[in-house]
Amino acid sequence: MQLHISPSLRHVTVLPGKGVRDFIKVKVASRRVSYRTVFYSVLFLTFMLRFVFVLTAMDTIDGESKCSSIGCMGRKIGPRIWGRRHESMQVPEEIYRVLEGKDELESDESNVPESLEEFVAEMRSNISDAKTFAVKLKAMISFLEQKTRSAKIQEYLYRHVASSSIPKQLHCLALRLANEHSTNAAARLQIPMPESVPSLVDNNFFHFILASDNVLAASVVANSLVQNSLHPERVVLHIITDRKTYATMHAWFSLHQLLPSVVEVKALHHFDWFTKGRVPVLEAMEKDQQVRSNFRGGSSAIVANLTEKPYVVASKLQALSPKYNSVMNHIRIHLPELFPSLKKVVFLDDDVVVQSDLSPLWDVDLEGKVNGAVETCRGNDKFVMSKRLKSYLNFSHPLISENFNPDECAWAYGMNIFDLEAWRKTNISSTYHHWLQKNLQSDLSLWQLGTLPPSLIAFHGHVHIVDPFWHMLGLGYQDNTSVAEANEAAVIHFNGRAKPWLDIGFPHLRTLWTKYIDNSDKFIKTCKIALLKEKVFPTIIYSVKFSKNYGTFITPI
Repeated sequence: MQLHISPSLRHVTVLPGKGVRDFIKVKVASRRVSYRTVFYSVLFLTFMLRFVFVLTAMDTIDGESKCSSIGCMGRKIGPRIWGRRHESMQVPEEIYRVLEGKDELESDESNVPESLEEFVAEMRSNISDAKTFAVKLKAMISFLEQKTRSAKIQEYLYRHVASSSIPKQLHCLALRLANEHSTNAAARLQIPMPESVPSLVDNNFFHFILASDNVLAASVVANSLVQNSLHPERVVLHIITDRKTYATMHAWFSLHQLLPSVVEVKALHHFDWFTKGRVPVLEAMEKDQQVRSNFRGGSSAIVANLTEKPYVVASKLQALSPKYNSVMNHIRIHLPELFPSLKKVVFLDDDVVVQSDLSPLWDVDLEGKVNGAVETCRGNDKFVMSKRLKSYLNFSHPLISENFNPDECAWAYGMNIFDLEAWRKTNISSTYHHWLQKNLQSDLSLWQLGTLPPSLIAFHGHVHIVDPFWHMLGLGYQDNTSVAEANEAAVIHFNGRAKPWLDIGFPHLRTLWTKYIDNSDKFIKTCKIALLKEKVFPTIIYSVKFSKNYGTFITPI
């Protein structure tokens, strides 16, 4: 018997030649196909019902009304299936209005959450609408911003005080040396020795000039210079200091002579040019000191300003630093007059360390320029080497914007080659004083910081850029430089507030400076300066409390 199924599926014909058993097999197979179809259909519907339930529950939790109709479910499921956002998933406009407004603030400070955990807990415990949520969020963010700002300003104020103070070790050293100068004839010996005096004006020697009122810093510069020189017998170091520091500086170098090099120590009043009449740098310095003492109302008024950004407050505090009206900083502009017999010199700041022989600097061709310096707008360290004229001068003032290009590259003090012969043919010194007077007359509105800005103006067009190998900057205001990187430079400069002799100096960089201090010296031991070498400062945890009415209180726990 044979089974014939018609195309219309309306009847089944059993043909001869096939048995009944074959017919039964066909019936059973057709039933299996039907059962399988039903099973998969039920499974699919079960999955879809669970999916719909989850989406409906989520919408209900989000505050939407419960959906009981197929149409409502489709309205919510449809956009999600097609990849579109439902309106309930967007940030309500009410939140934007509160966050962008200026009058929607929490009036009671005690109700403002002080952390994200408190905010989330409060929102969970209280059923709040979008506006209440936004008001609380805005109040919390504003409160935390005020706390952060106050803490930053306190940090800048503490750094300002720390950088302007004299460590007790240095104060001890000055007192001990002053006493030694008055009681020990060896501390009053003539330096240099009479037979070495002719070398002071001999241009066949390598002449270095250092202006400082810090005995310890000057000793480190001198030691590092001589120890790393390939020709120490040709090194002449001229140290310029002020009247109050002269006795201590003379006593140190009289008792610690760096033979075979020659060291000269002179106070400003020992220079003939300085005593002949009017000294523009002193007159400008006195006026500058008067202006800075009342600059923006002093440090108290600067810190009390609640509207300015912390970095603006930091720059104004830095402008009050005593070093900016120090005669030691200004005096370098008169090097041609102070050393009329010298042709070429290298000027060193007292916060540098010499790590290589500097005699090749006398072979550098300045190409008729006066000042050989490292530029500060190019280099691997984008934080340090990103300085242009706009970094130092106020280009919102017409006197500056009409005369200079804000994007012009700046250069650095610290290690400079000066061609004094070429300098004497220019009006650099008079230009310096002219702009110094302009800045004083404008209440320091042309620039605020130091002697570099007027020098950038005065030496404009007279600077020859030297290889950055000769001068690495920034070790006094950022700790990103590694010891390995610093060791590759001929001169490293701790410019910035974190001087290596201060507690705020960076410990891992301080060792580059302290290794030139002789710990066996009796003055170093007596004043416990050797502790700087291995000094580890304890970590102090501070409690920061903020109040709208009384500001920030920072106390150690």
